[in-house]
Amino acid sequence: MSTAEQDLSEAPLEEALRQQIAAVAQHAEYKRAAGLDALKVVQKRFGYVSDPHLAEVAALLEMTPAELDGVATFYNLIFRRPVGRHVILLCDSVACWVMGERAARAQIRERLGINPGETTADGRFTLLPIVCLGHCDHAPAMMVDEDQHGDLDAERLDAILDRYR
Repeated sequence: MSTAEQDLSEAPLEEALRQQIAAVAQHAEYKRAAGLDALKVVQKRFGYVSDPHLAEVAALLEMTPAELDGVATFYNLIFRRPVGRHVILLCDSVACWVMGERAARAQIRERLGINPGETTADGRFTLLPIVCLGHCDHAPAMMVDEDQHGDLDAERLDAILDRYR
């Protein structure tokens, strides 16, 4: 993450984002019920939810930071630390494991030089394991950002990674 990006993740939320969060909260019966959606608004803007932003959103929703952090850490698609420009979620469920997840993980490690939980040096990719993508009929499977990919083999995996370069 560049210094400019880090400064943004530490600066107070922009008024437009605060208004977006307020609008999300208006649609919920209770402000705190909008926690997940509010976190998604922040993550969409910054790529992850920093501690200062989490505290600010919590105050807007009349929650403690610990309560909102409980929401953020329960959902595995809310990132609490910086991630790469593209997040690869590699399914490691039993179905994917049986159908070749280990080979796909090894190929990603070889191709990008990262293990699960790591980000490439250029900040382009982060590889994260995920329990299930619900794509078992096309195992092994992964998501890159919001795009789901299945039936992974060496050739298909290389083609997918090339699309995000």
